[in-house]
Amino acid sequence: MDSVDLQVLKTSLAWRAEGHEVVLGTIVETWGSSPRPPGAMLAIREDGLVAGSVSGGCVEDDMINKIRDQSLAIDKPKVVTYGVTKEEANRFGLPCGGTLQLVLEKIQRDDLFQNLLERVERHELVNRTLDMSSGETELSVGKPSDTIVFDGEKLFGVYGPRWRLVIIGAGQLSTYVAQMAQALDYQVIVCDPREEYAETWAVPGSILSREMPDDFVVSLNLDSRSALVAVTHDPKLDDLALLEGLKSSAFYVGALGSRLNSKNRRERLSIFDLSEEEISRLHGPVGLRIGSKTPPEIAVSILAEITAVRNGVNLASIGSGEGKAYSVDGNQTACAV
Repeated sequence: MDSVDLQVLKTSLAWRAEGHEVVLGTIVETWGSSPRPPGAMLAIREDGLVAGSVSGGCVEDDMINKIRDQSLAIDKPKVVTYGVTKEEANRFGLPCGGTLQLVLEKIQRDDLFQNLLERVERHELVNRTLDMSSGETELSVGKPSDTIVFDGEKLFGVYGPRWRLVIIGAGQLSTYVAQMAQALDYQVIVCDPREEYAETWAVPGSILSREMPDDFVVSLNLDSRSALVAVTHDPKLDDLALLEGLKSSAFYVGALGSRLNSKNRRERLSIFDLSEEEISRLHGPVGLRIGSKTPPEIAVSILAEITAVRNGVNLASIGSGEGKAYSVDGNQTACAV
């Protein structure tokens, strides 16, 4: 689940604590074009206040009006569909031909949702099963490969951070990368054995390790839902992590540096037990070419490239980071390219 849907859970429980009734809506299927994917959620209070989104806004508006005038009774879970015809797609602001199916349920088990939220905030993956006939729900341990499934009788949803981003280095740039990554549904793990950096790391919700990068990366057993980016600008640390990261199943491995530094890094890596194919997986200079110079801009560039790779976008069509000037992590000195 992404940070938007996590906020939906938090807001729903806050409203319930204030004594409000709350209806939770979950996208279970889409056809054609749709603004948000299956699993996306929104919550609507009995007075019409809303948290989250499932469309461009018009579907939310229709549901708010029906909740307010009580024409949409949610005594037990039910399925609603929007955008069946071209005219309805236009009316509800869906792209032409788009169709959206939602499961709506009234939140009643506050204790269960509180347990769900607490486990998600501990970076656990959790499955929730909703019985459509009874409204009963139960929680179980989830796996990264789990997906939302709706068979008409039960809704199987998965909650929690399903992606991991490992950042080597705990400097200023890493702070921006970590904060942005958390908003993009990543569990952020930072590794930096340098005391002067680790002592000042302060990104809530992230995990900090002071182990040596190579040992730490091996211990994580990076899989296809993991990304690694090295930004210390210190070959003694970055290269150690890259050596192990490039041998893993991580979908993205990148390193900060100029074009010249990146060339030298590849030459260094070729000395070790890495194949040409493994070295070719390295993204460096890291990030998309957007003219970034300040740490926040570089963070945007890095996360943009990771997002593109994660979504299967051809990087050649949007421009790689090669040739971009970087601000060195920890100061504002630009690296030569």
